[in-house]
Amino acid sequence: MLKLTGNLGIEDFYKIIFENNPIEIEETVFQTIENSFNFLRDFSKNKIIYGVNTGFGPMAQYKIDDTDRIKLQYNLIRSHASGTGNPIHPLYVKSAMLARLNTLSLGNSGVHKSVIELMTQLINRDIIPLIYEHGGVGASGDLVQLAHLALVLIGEGEVFYKNELRSTKEVFEIENLKPITVVLREGLALMNGTSVMTGIGIVNTINTRQLLNWTILCSSAINEIVEAYDDHLSSELNNAKRHKGQREIAKQMRANLSDSKLTKKREDHLYNKAQDATVFEEKVQEYYSLRCVPQILGPVLDTLDSVENILIEEVNSANDNPIVNVEKQHVYHGGNFHGDYISLEMDKLKLVVTKMSMLAERQLNYLLNPSLNNILPAFVNLGTLGLNFGMQGVQFTATSTTAENQMLSNPMYVHSIPNNNDNQDIVSMGTNAALITKKVIENTYEVVAIEMITIIQAIEYLKIQDKVSSKTRKMYDAIRNIVPAFKDDVVMYPYVNQVKDFIMNHENNLLK
Repeated sequence: MLKLTGNLGIEDFYKIIFENNPIEIEETVFQTIENSFNFLRDFSKNKIIYGVNTGFGPMAQYKIDDTDRIKLQYNLIRSHASGTGNPIHPLYVKSAMLARLNTLSLGNSGVHKSVIELMTQLINRDIIPLIYEHGGVGASGDLVQLAHLALVLIGEGEVFYKNELRSTKEVFEIENLKPITVVLREGLALMNGTSVMTGIGIVNTINTRQLLNWTILCSSAINEIVEAYDDHLSSELNNAKRHKGQREIAKQMRANLSDSKLTKKREDHLYNKAQDATVFEEKVQEYYSLRCVPQILGPVLDTLDSVENILIEEVNSANDNPIVNVEKQHVYHGGNFHGDYISLEMDKLKLVVTKMSMLAERQLNYLLNPSLNNILPAFVNLGTLGLNFGMQGVQFTATSTTAENQMLSNPMYVHSIPNNNDNQDIVSMGTNAALITKKVIENTYEVVAIEMITIIQAIEYLKIQDKVSSKTRKMYDAIRNIVPAFKDDVVMYPYVNQVKDFIMNHENNLLK
């Protein structure tokens, strides 16, 4: 049981989202929520407070009668539950729920404690609101997507429950749950925030970190396959640059290859005698996709660390409007719901993930082209050249998917379109950015899965299973359990999908 105190870290998200750890709200958090609610209730009695006794957005100029305040909140939720397109996967929605729960727990929103209680129950019981991909412009928060969350909290809409899409009313009856109490601004407080884009973003960073580790492992294995010199991974060379990411990638690759019998020492070959030949038969340096991995993946790691830090800062921030400050006995109006921080970070993340897919695609091409590697048959074809095709067909998929990533890596951050009668005249498109990044990450897992199958086939052809490092051997054994060694042509798509599922599964321990 994890106790929530209003301060979440990436490890907490992992435990709750991927390991299904239940959560419990610290008693002090409930006291903070009560104090915030009571203050706002009293403070708003003789004042104009946006979203409490006014309309919303450009309609804020209209005063709402006291008798209509509750109806106002319900109207907001129902009218904005207008998403379309594909449902967002429940795992990402659960992350968004946790992000929203945390920010509401800070006591800056003035919500009734029933909001915190019900959201906690939904997370613990895996009752996940149906939220659609399309609808958010990410400026007044994730208004449309969060409206679908709010809709469930008032007992309406639909939820994913035990892998089925069912009506909220029906599931609440089964689980003996009651809708929230709407008193002041519960509708606006739930909807006016960045929690969907942030929740999706956090899962994106977790999946990217695992993807990066697989990419490092594949890059290490290819250096073994071609018996590359190891000095491009040396601490001496990489520490000559001050970038933390580059140094760390080189360090991980050295660890992966520490017991390999295949990588070579330059001093044993090119430094130990005079070379009289005009043209050297032995390659002096490898291609960039093998030799420059620390310099290519270093910026990926540094960017990922930075993105993760910004997202956690957002999760632990008040990101709705207005902001209730009990200490100052005041309510502040502004724009903390604006999603530019998340939009920019998601664009950065999808850019570096696209570069990972490009690296994997180039490494794949190196293995498939005998004119480049000089040791493997065309397309790592273990059958009869001409009659069989090896990995030829699946290369098209990797190339196509990488090209899609290159197109998708264009930024959403600068694609603002004014809307809401020009009240929202510059917006973040943060939710779109997070969802596109999710797609780029999933695409890259496909490319890496194809590369991984090819690496295993190459090891099979060269019969070096007992010479590769123990890390590479673990990968070989795991993938070989999924994909048999094949000489005759086989239907590839089931194997690619199974390997993708395997490397996306956070329960496997090959990377530990």
